[in-house]
Amino acid sequence: SVLTGPQTQQHLAAGFEIGTRFHSAPVKRLADARPMHLGHAVEADGRWRLFAFAGAEPPAGPSAIRALCDFLAEGPASPMRRFTPAGADPDAVIDLRAVFQQDHRTLEVEAMHPFLLPRKGRHGLKDYEKMFCADPEAGDIFDMRGIDRARGCMVAVRPDQHVAHVLPLNDFDALAAFFGGFMIARR
Repeated sequence: SVLTGPQTQQHLAAGFEIGTRFHSAPVKRLADARPMHLGHAVEADGRWRLFAFAGAEPPAGPSAIRALCDFLAEGPASPMRRFTPAGADPDAVIDLRAVFQQDHRTLEVEAMHPFLLPRKGRHGLKDYEKMFCADPEAGDIFDMRGIDRARGCMVAVRPDQHVAHVLPLNDFDALAAFFGGFMIARR
């Protein structure tokens, strides 16, 4: 269906099989090092989820995750810009979450891309709940779900919590084409 992408990049996240339910795994939230399950960090509220699993490079510097955030924040073809209504929170339609391989003690929240710290609500408060780290003590999500550690990937999850697509972090055209195939651009 148009809500499910082809399995051409399934090897990037073998444990998140396209068309099946999104299986949670343990992570630590970067902002406060709180252990939790990634699937429990999101609510079933009608939004699409875009989980960006970072590659091996440091995420605070030039990296694939930073390039993805640049595209989503500023690119004219960005599905988050094209389909989010004017005046709505930046994650009102598509909610981006990032998962890093590095230990939470080695990353600085404020050094991350500002798109991962969106200002939301009527008071414009920063949302610190968008970034997570692998939790090797409880089970490393990259190992548990067969995520390519060198390249990372994006996993698009439908509002019904089923995996819709798996893409390389740098395949912006495919991401835009996927969401453009069934969503209506804002006016």
